[in-house]
Amino acid sequence: MNLDFINKLTQRYASKWLVLLFDLCIIIFTFLLSYLIRFNFRINFDFFLMLKQLPFVVLAACLSFLAVGSHKGVVRYTGYKDIINIIIGTNILATILIITTYFSRKYNYESIFNISGSIIYIHLLLNILFLIGAKLFIKSMYNSLIQDLQPITNVLIYGAGSSGMITYDAITNDPKTNHNVVGFIDDNESKIGKKIDLLYVYSLIKINHQFVSKNKIDEVIISIQSIDPTRLMNITGYLLELKLKVKIVPPVQQWIDGDLSIGQIKDVKIEDLLGREPISIVNPELENQYDDEIILITGAAGSIGSEIARKITQYKYKNLILVDIAESALYDIQQEFSRKEIENFTAIVADVRDENRMDEIFNRTKPKIVFHAAAYKHVPLMESNPYEAVSANITGTKNVADLSVKHAVDKFIFISTDKAVNPTNVMGATKRIAELYVNCLQNGPGHTKFITTRFGNVLGSNGSVIPLFKKQIEEGGPLTVTHKDITRYFMTISEACQLVLEAATMGDGGEIFVFDMGSSVKIFDLAKNMIALSGLRYPEDISIKITGLRPGEKIYEELLADGEKTRPTYHEKIMIALVANIDAEDICCKITNLCNIYSKVQNLEIVAQIKNIIPEYLSNNSKFEVLDIKN
Repeated sequence: MNLDFINKLTQRYASKWLVLLFDLCIIIFTFLLSYLIRFNFRINFDFFLMLKQLPFVVLAACLSFLAVGSHKGVVRYTGYKDIINIIIGTNILATILIITTYFSRKYNYESIFNISGSIIYIHLLLNILFLIGAKLFIKSMYNSLIQDLQPITNVLIYGAGSSGMITYDAITNDPKTNHNVVGFIDDNESKIGKKIDLLYVYSLIKINHQFVSKNKIDEVIISIQSIDPTRLMNITGYLLELKLKVKIVPPVQQWIDGDLSIGQIKDVKIEDLLGREPISIVNPELENQYDDEIILITGAAGSIGSEIARKITQYKYKNLILVDIAESALYDIQQEFSRKEIENFTAIVADVRDENRMDEIFNRTKPKIVFHAAAYKHVPLMESNPYEAVSANITGTKNVADLSVKHAVDKFIFISTDKAVNPTNVMGATKRIAELYVNCLQNGPGHTKFITTRFGNVLGSNGSVIPLFKKQIEEGGPLTVTHKDITRYFMTISEACQLVLEAATMGDGGEIFVFDMGSSVKIFDLAKNMIALSGLRYPEDISIKITGLRPGEKIYEELLADGEKTRPTYHEKIMIALVANIDAEDICCKITNLCNIYSKVQNLEIVAQIKNIIPEYLSNNSKFEVLDIKN
């Protein structure tokens, strides 16, 4: 019952007039105290004169506080600016008293306006001391009361620089937080061992199980704006092994109105541990590219296609055509757009492998920009079903690309994969052949510009390892990793789609855009970090099982094929692959023959034709390795 009453009490705020009355009471008290101090705590002064002066002092104080608005501040949230306001208000009061005293003495006004200068200055100092002290005391009492109502979370702040200080202030100035800062961690040896606001700065080595247990540490907030992502991964892994919760302060650009609030400090996510800086693209030309255009997206219900569609809705396009064969997923994106009241879009269930159906769609909608994201992407499934991989990834791409030329599309953006580089599996090989066909069309008839983008693995996409690990953690494990040394490049879906939109803008046709994705991530380490981020322990709570490489799987991925080099673009993270010259006529002929292959043809024969087109395709851990044996 008492707790309920206190909770309700803490939700109420004092009236600004009550705050003003409280401040005036302090002014009265300090005025009396000023006289006592001036006369050595003896009443050797005209007490009744002082009482006559008091109403004028109160009136002057009232005008001063109303002028600066100090009474409007919420006492429990008293901060630096409120203190400055109080100092300004009390100085205005002192100035008024000095001016009235001066004119009272000069023109022999009533003595109630004639106050001793020493008393005025004593009064000023006492006002600053008592008004600020009273506000901070009330704030402290309120914070103590709130903290008594909820359990305390002891935290360390990693970073004793300016960002760490801002984080410290955000925590200490938030009366509703239950966080108690125990100290700081920093890598700078010149700071280690020193104190900041009476709190020690520790080195990371000092933070061990004994230290955590002794100081009852619950979590660490990483507050370093320019931390190297690889260093962040190492720090996070170390702290998670100590069973600490790890949070991170967002980049300063994401702070609301330039101020950090404790609500913006979030748990470390797996995206923060990619081992590279996030890609940021700002290009005003994007608006010119997509405004008033008819845009068609294939595979629009997939993770990449749907995110491209969402980003396109930020522009003033004329019409957006969403094409996908997956009925349920397409319905979901249609309903999402309808809920958001997005207009001028059409969802069409269609198969890119059906040339006549796609021709009808092109003829009816007349798109000018085409994003081709439709594809089969699962490596093991396509290794077992090469006919379907050829049908979707090659024939589907060929159909949409050919129709783009036929219907005078301005730009065709093809979404490829890093698995197309020196492919070791059917899926990657079919995507590489699709790249070749698109490149062939660039020098053919028509004005369509053909642009290719190569991605690494996309976090959260269908088939990504992250959702798989999350599901396995929910089921209690084990997490399955195919090889202990396997590595992959990663990016977020948002970053991948930023690259697609940027490529469509900067591309003049014939380019293959690749990403500078920094260091590749070891999947085994990623699995351990995900277990720790879930609040569990490896291997005590959840184990990791090594299952062996799947058919066609590489231990590491590449972004460039053998013999390919790059040239830079205006964005330091985006490059253009300089591809070798090809015999377009011969390649197109072979691809056309491959697309006309029948489903009853044996898998070995299909893969043999694929290898004939791209000789760098060498199967790995696959039954198709027999085709690579040299006589």
